[in-house]
Amino acid sequence: MSLFKHGRYSGYLRPISYLIDLSIINSVAVLYLLSSNDTLKPNDDLIFSAFISVGWILLSFYSNFYEVYRYTRPVNILSLILKQLVLFMLFAFAFSGLYHELNIYPRPIVKYTFLCFLIITILKFTIYYLLQKYRVSFGGNYRTTVILGLNKKTVALERFFKMNPEYGYSHEKTFNPKNKEFILQESFEYILNEGIDEIYCSISEHTNAQIADIVDFADNNLKILKFIPDSKEIYSKKLRYEYYDYIPVLTLRTIALEDSVNTIIKRVFDIVFSSIVIVFVLSWLTPIIALLIKSESRGPVFFKQSRNGFNYKEFDCYKFRSMMPNKDAHLYQVTRGDQRITKVGKVLRKTSIDELPQFFNVLFGDMSVVGPRPHMVSHTNMYAKKIDKFMVRHFVKPGITGLAQTSGFRGEVETDKDIIGRVKYDIFYIENWSLILDLKIIIQTFMNAIQGEDKAY
Repeated sequence: MSLFKHGRYSGYLRPISYLIDLSIINSVAVLYLLSSNDTLKPNDDLIFSAFISVGWILLSFYSNFYEVYRYTRPVNILSLILKQLVLFMLFAFAFSGLYHELNIYPRPIVKYTFLCFLIITILKFTIYYLLQKYRVSFGGNYRTTVILGLNKKTVALERFFKMNPEYGYSHEKTFNPKNKEFILQESFEYILNEGIDEIYCSISEHTNAQIADIVDFADNNLKILKFIPDSKEIYSKKLRYEYYDYIPVLTLRTIALEDSVNTIIKRVFDIVFSSIVIVFVLSWLTPIIALLIKSESRGPVFFKQSRNGFNYKEFDCYKFRSMMPNKDAHLYQVTRGDQRITKVGKVLRKTSIDELPQFFNVLFGDMSVVGPRPHMVSHTNMYAKKIDKFMVRHFVKPGITGLAQTSGFRGEVETDKDIIGRVKYDIFYIENWSLILDLKIIIQTFMNAIQGEDKAY
């Protein structure tokens, strides 16, 4: 499934910006800085290009150069450009000192840097204003909103949405909690029926119990929730503080994988890792497993089951068949001592080899190597109704393994405590994702498979 959605994401914009800017700094370097240098040796230009490209990317992470959103003001964009300009110029000076064989002097470096940033600035603001024009003229790249609360700040925010269509917000309704006829549940029904993307909640207009209900509703229905702050305290979370014009807004949950760069990094890792497993492991292991499965029982080698993935979409999850063919396989989870499991199946499940075909799911884009484990559709529907925040797990792609599985919450859900613990670790993973964390989970999963786990049955 594609993460580059019409409403919630503009996932292509940032990667395209990276490519454009890298092309500019390299093209200007070749045409202006290096073309007239007769002292260059073979591959000197490639070394310079590689150095400035890597440097540019690293500096952009540090300066948040690409942290530009639909509500970012032009003055803030200009501030980011100036910050990146200074850092990149210092970086270029450092390279010329370390690699003095290029004979690049300070004045050409200053001119080169300013030329690069002149072109980048023009293009950056051109794209910024073209996107605004696109939203106004064609109604694209927009998000629908509602506001829960009626006061000076919410009125100002509503006015901001309506008076600035170039930011891409379509405000649908403002609810007044002070109205005697106001019922919170009716606002929830409206949000679901109208397909609202984002909820803006004024803290001062609601009790703590109501705020808790709003948070639970947003989490359980995959809605983006943002708070309009006042003097009241809110949950002790790491909230992101943003400005829409001069209106302060808090974002409740920051999902690392909503960042397009992080998404690309994770997707590239998934493709590389799954390809290695498929080519070097499954290519020879699958025929052996197939013979063992067929020798013990009739039925297919692979077992296919519908599960819920990213954004609650169903997909077919593949495994090596470890049970006798039965009509209850899609309804009931495997239990300890389950008579449906074959002798070969016990070994496959104990070593987690039965999960290996899911690397094809990873390659196809339905799953990631690491993420919240997907559940059977029937179980997902059941847990969504009874387990608080269960639906938050569907903000990212499901994984073959996950933090919950390496933390003791794998296999059969014997009590509600098991699924509550799983959700807790899954949400922590979603909010704190990093490639290092993925590698740590993969290594721990491998170690657990070798050592054996009590619930691997």
